[in-house]
Amino acid sequence: MKIDSHHHFWKYDPVEYSWMNEKMGILKQDYGPEELNKEITEVGIDGAVSVQASQSMKETDDLLFYAQNQDFIKGVVGWFPLADAMVKGELERYAENQLLKGVRHVVQDEPDDRFILGADFNRGVSLLRQFNLIYDILIYERQLSASIEFVDQHPQQIFVLDHIAKPRISDKSLEPWKTQIYKLAERENVSCKLSGIATEANWKEWNEEDILPYMEIALDAFGPSRMMFGSDWPVARLAVEYEPWVSFCRSFISTLSQDEQTLIEGEVATKVYGLS
Repeated sequence: MKIDSHHHFWKYDPVEYSWMNEKMGILKQDYGPEELNKEITEVGIDGAVSVQASQSMKETDDLLFYAQNQDFIKGVVGWFPLADAMVKGELERYAENQLLKGVRHVVQDEPDDRFILGADFNRGVSLLRQFNLIYDILIYERQLSASIEFVDQHPQQIFVLDHIAKPRISDKSLEPWKTQIYKLAERENVSCKLSGIATEANWKEWNEEDILPYMEIALDAFGPSRMMFGSDWPVARLAVEYEPWVSFCRSFISTLSQDEQTLIEGEVATKVYGLS
């Protein structure tokens, strides 16, 4: 299967999705399965993984409902209150739902860059393995150092790094991201999504040369066996539409062997998330 490992759905609400600022008008509308199914069909992608965009159990339930009713949605990375003392009970309630593949928290928006090392939060993360759930790491570059410490606290947990840790592409800064991404990639329980990259450049002015160095470094660090394609649709629409991003990524990996391309386009996501 060819898999889009990272996309979002939402029913737009200005309070629930308050992170959408005045520059993000294109996002302030409903995005549902019909729109995405059209996009993936046109580019020959077979399935997708839906990822939370709001920190609410309601959205987790909505994503699971879509997945139950749309064959192309192969799995869900939802949100759970991981720092809550009662989170184990919440996870137990969903334990039989085979479409729930992972959990994510929007760490990038936490004001404390070392939030990810919090004791309560880590207690919740430590429960995920027993429920066979992945944890998706959503951070900015400035949170990479703490995230390496975080991963080291959970050596048996499977992690997926979203958006290559959001380097400062608009500033044309490679360091300290480059050094730290190689360091994180030394942890073999971490895979990486080739997603959400264009939106870290200047949305209306970026070109391929702006983002290629970051893609090349991430691919070199993790290798094809731990890299998966993702669109970050519809957030990516701030900088690039669906088909052009797919085409660019396919061109980027075109010099790899066919087996390596197949890994990135779907086999890694299928294995890591246990898709079927």
